[in-house]
Amino acid sequence: MPQTGSMATAATDYLETRRHELRKMRMLMVDGNLTTNLRSTEAGVSARAHHGGYWGFSAVPGAGGPNQIAQVVQQARSNAQAMGRFGTRSALALSGESYVGEHRFHGKAELTPAESNERLQALHSFCKQRYPDVRSTRFLLADEHHSKWLTTSRGGDSLSSIQRALCYVTLMSNADDGSPIELSHPISWKGSAADGDLSPEHLAPQIDQLYQHLQAKRHAVPARGGMQTVVLAPALAGMLAHEAMGHPCEGDIVLGGAVTANLLGQRVASELVSMVDIAHTWQGREALMPVYVDDEGTPARDAVLIDKGILSGFMHSRETAERLGQASTGSARAYAPGDEPLVRMRNTVILPGTSKLDAMVEGVDDGYLLVKTGNGQADSTTEFMFSVTLAYEIKNGKLGSSIRDTTVSGSAIKVLQSVDAVSDDMHWDAGGYCGKKQVMVVSMGGPALRARAHMGGQ
Repeated sequence: MPQTGSMATAATDYLETRRHELRKMRMLMVDGNLTTNLRSTEAGVSARAHHGGYWGFSAVPGAGGPNQIAQVVQQARSNAQAMGRFGTRSALALSGESYVGEHRFHGKAELTPAESNERLQALHSFCKQRYPDVRSTRFLLADEHHSKWLTTSRGGDSLSSIQRALCYVTLMSNADDGSPIELSHPISWKGSAADGDLSPEHLAPQIDQLYQHLQAKRHAVPARGGMQTVVLAPALAGMLAHEAMGHPCEGDIVLGGAVTANLLGQRVASELVSMVDIAHTWQGREALMPVYVDDEGTPARDAVLIDKGILSGFMHSRETAERLGQASTGSARAYAPGDEPLVRMRNTVILPGTSKLDAMVEGVDDGYLLVKTGNGQADSTTEFMFSVTLAYEIKNGKLGSSIRDTTVSGSAIKVLQSVDAVSDDMHWDAGGYCGKKQVMVVSMGGPALRARAHMGGQ
């Protein structure tokens, strides 16, 4: 493993250096025409020093040669010492284990641009022939590969890699009133584009289902506004877990005044709800975003956030763990070579329950099944609002008409406290990004939930 330089210095309490390479690919095909074909490589070296209670950070682009390493180390130390002019602060011990080891992803050889184009063309031709009434198709294929070499003054010496790929399938048509409608289906997997099966034969069941939903949406009716009984499909449940409860359980946001700061040990959800930010392995299988060591050199471990309805822990860096008197979970992550590590989620999920989804729907006299979401926002109070791009009425335990695009909102704590059923299946998705000062690759998911939430009306 390449070494990033000597760590010891009498003037620095703690020092880490990171050499980081990020490769990305993105191709977009619209109606059989390739409109985007991008490939990029970004590399850089950074250093972060802690001295006298303050952090100093520095980063430069490049391959990370000895001169660059010396430059960023000197600048990071200087920045930390300069911060001391703002006054004396208590030094932090920044305790925790240090990781030594390598984790690489070993996948197939990456697709060439021509091979990627062929796969997208095959999907377009398949949809054009199979769904002649679809007005337009869009296929987005993308992947990215992070490699991070890290050395710390506490003996950490590691190489970690995360590689994920995604394909978004979008079909467009017209509603009964002539207005345009569209639906997207994200497909994500670990590795590069080459590691996923993009053949029409393999994806046909998923695209067929997307088409059926699009047909139902052509005849959509408006939703009734107000508090409703809702069954949140895994996409919505995963968004709720990540955005509305996950962020308020990140140690730096807790220290910043999140409502969760005063709720540790208290009931914040139904006893049917348990929520975990998984580090790298769940039920013996590697997660979509496996983090064995974070960008501070801390061994990553699962963070149990909610245990049978009780708020039981937070996600931590070394600093937030010390300030809150807990153990670090190895959750400090940086997205790009020039980014500083922040407390970030990895694979955040609500754990499966024992109910069947069909039975959960059958138990609703009057409500909605919320299937797909476009985006969402939440704050440190756990208040949230998510768009709903696909949903169905539930009448007397049976699915009815599709409804027009709307929103679902409320307090995540109140919604989770109202949960009276959790399905026994688990769905994962790693197709999006998490935004918090810098974007981050994450995965989320879980089962379906039945709860009470506020629906937007006509």
